[in-house]
Amino acid sequence: MNDGPVPEPDQLTESLPADAREARTRSAEDRLAGTVRIEGARILATLIRTVGDLQLAEDAVQEATISALRDWPVSGVPDNPRAWLTVAARRKAIDIIRREGLRAGKEREGTELMDLNSPEPSESVVHDDQLRLIFTCCHSALAPEARVALALRTLCGLSTEEVAAALLTGEAAMAKRLTRARQKIVQASIPYRVPSPAELPARLAAVCAVVHSLYTSGHTRLSGERLLDIDICAEAIRLARLLLHLLPDAPEPAGLLALLLLTEARRPARLDNGGEVVLLADQDRGLWDASAIAEGLALLAQSLERTAGIADAYQLQAAMAAQHAIAPTAADTDWAEIVRLYDLLLSVQPANRAAALGRAVAVAEASGPPAGLAALDALPDRDHRWHAIRAELLARLSRFDEAIGAMNRSLDTTLPAPERDHRLRRISQWSDPTCR
Repeated sequence: MNDGPVPEPDQLTESLPADAREARTRSAEDRLAGTVRIEGARILATLIRTVGDLQLAEDAVQEATISALRDWPVSGVPDNPRAWLTVAARRKAIDIIRREGLRAGKEREGTELMDLNSPEPSESVVHDDQLRLIFTCCHSALAPEARVALALRTLCGLSTEEVAAALLTGEAAMAKRLTRARQKIVQASIPYRVPSPAELPARLAAVCAVVHSLYTSGHTRLSGERLLDIDICAEAIRLARLLLHLLPDAPEPAGLLALLLLTEARRPARLDNGGEVVLLADQDRGLWDASAIAEGLALLAQSLERTAGIADAYQLQAAMAAQHAIAPTAADTDWAEIVRLYDLLLSVQPANRAAALGRAVAVAEASGPPAGLAALDALPDRDHRWHAIRAELLARLSRFDEAIGAMNRSLDTTLPAPERDHRLRRISQWSDPTCR
């Protein structure tokens, strides 16, 4: 038996070879980054529910993350990283309350957190915390555009840049919008509490917009090495399911979930084995998720029954996705019907730039590339997607030099690596005289 002093954890770590210490630190940092990326929003939602204060909860989670960055490389990654961070954040919240000398009432609330041995909320309770706190962020006292932005930034874990991209605005303008929303919450004393059942329907439209924007941000990433983020997409679908369970008689959640499932069904075929982008027309439809398609089609039918066939934006988009899902081959796709659905969608959402671009593509498929180019050239907004679509249509007309110029202009932005590589390959193909 060793009767000597027990070494401190940092002494144990220091005794390891340098390369082993580096590997252990790198492993701990990677695990922490993954936990924060996937679980961070749920941890924050749980803490907000507990302390009732957004800024306090955010500060506590940040300090807990810093502690993990310091402790995990030394003591090892805990068996349940999310539980570790949640308990650590509770402790940090108490420390912040005491350190900053907040009012006595808040002090009493903070001391109630001292029972750190109480069991963590069950998974369903944590999920419910997050969804209902999204409802809180969608409070009617906030401007409509601020509700969605605040929920995406605070409770869905998107960066300000990602929120701006999802909502089609500039990053600086989005930062100001978020700041004003937070100030409004403080000035109006908006409580971070679970809304009553009577309050939920009035906030439903904004909550659906949050979930849809969250999925969109994962479906096509703004930058990085991956085209899509499976975890973000799965989180959005999870929230959509909870929303449907919460409000089963409302048509919007069913239409939204139908849209997400019908879109997600195509994910396995979007990239080939080498990680290269596969265009919709070239995808192996045998890889599409048949069960997700069946569920999505059933949900869409149920949703349309509840609105007597008068479709909202989610139902219209789901109906477009359904046209792809039911076509045995790309050639069998009913593009004329998709154009009709886009026309309806733009009548509901005339400022929807993504829908306007999608309609131009559908017009090209239904009536030929010249008609698609005409529809595209009529649009006032000309971002990288506009240039990329124009390049493809020009190439189909054998106007390869123009196509190369348009595709080069589409590269003048930040893109996920697979999408950038795909566009560069198209330029290379069009530059090869033997392929013309």
